[in-house]
Amino acid sequence: MPGRTVLSILFKTRSLNLFPSSIQFTLDKCSSLYNFCRTLDDIVDDNNNLEKKKEIFSKFKMDFENKSLNNQIIKDMWSVIDSENISKKIVIDLFDGVETDLEEKVVINSKKDLLVYSYRVAGTVGLMMSKILKVKNKEALKGAIDLGIAMQLTNIARDVCEDKERNRQYVRHDFSAIQEIINESQIFYEKSFNSISKISFRSRFSVIVARRVYRKIGDYILKQKNIDNYNKAGKIYVPLFEKVIQTFLSIIDFVKLLFIKNLNYDNQVNHNILEQEINLNERI
Repeated sequence: MPGRTVLSILFKTRSLNLFPSSIQFTLDKCSSLYNFCRTLDDIVDDNNNLEKKKEIFSKFKMDFENKSLNNQIIKDMWSVIDSENISKKIVIDLFDGVETDLEEKVVINSKKDLLVYSYRVAGTVGLMMSKILKVKNKEALKGAIDLGIAMQLTNIARDVCEDKERNRQYVRHDFSAIQEIINESQIFYEKSFNSISKISFRSRFSVIVARRVYRKIGDYILKQKNIDNYNKAGKIYVPLFEKVIQTFLSIIDFVKLLFIKNLNYDNQVNHNILEQEINLNERI
């Protein structure tokens, strides 16, 4: 679940003990969200048979809805939900997205279904993390959803072969379809940029770097040029030297964001597609 990418960066810095207590408190909340998402991921990707996965998933969901405080992960998650005024509907959206993968065969055939799935498994995480980071601006929260969707689309484009082995098809196994989904992700990356200006200074740079590095995966996928090279490449990562370059370029992004005063959200076309199934205003 790529929505955890930014969370993981913040989570790792938590162990450095370099932050005042107020910032450490925010990182603790991010780690609680990370642990919750990690648990859901593990349920779906575990080696158990499908029926066992469904059983574990149903119990975890029921424990969450019943606020079972015997489970520390659920207890911590509810603490975050209550303190940050996060709509329970966002978390249920996440559950719905994860449940999509609990089938013998998963096939997504339309742009609408792809965007709804990507919102549920990753846009929700971006939205919740933004609330933890005290983002209040509604236009910025829409951008947080877009960044989560962008990263999910990148993940789908990268993992076509791996997903095929798991009997999951989010995009056709041909290079033109993979190119198309990367191009679609670029729209969401672009639309998410200005919204980062509403994140506090202390957390902003981590988000900028995560956005740049994850976006770069798409470029390395396109470098494969055809499906044969793509199949042989295995899981495509951004090499260390490229991460260094993207981190440097993130400094420029950071400066650019200092000059963003008013947000004019302009990805409404894609959000209208999501609105066919999900009332985003209720979540935001």
